[in-house]
Amino acid sequence: MIMSRPILSPNFTIEDIHKLREYNYYQTKDMSRQERMDYYNTRGMEVHKEIQARKLQKI
Repeated sequence: MIMSRPILSPNFTIEDIHKLREYNYYQTKDMSRQERMDYYNTRGMEVHKEIQARKLQKI
């Protein structure tokens, strides 16, 4: 089953967190341990780069 990306509310409620967790579960449930590690590390680096870019824009 392929789950579509969840649509989040503007107020970011607890239901949004549940949607994100469910989406993440379906994305990673059939991955091996190494595939999950690579998936999370890649996503983490993308977020880190985005945060750093935004910090530089504030300066």
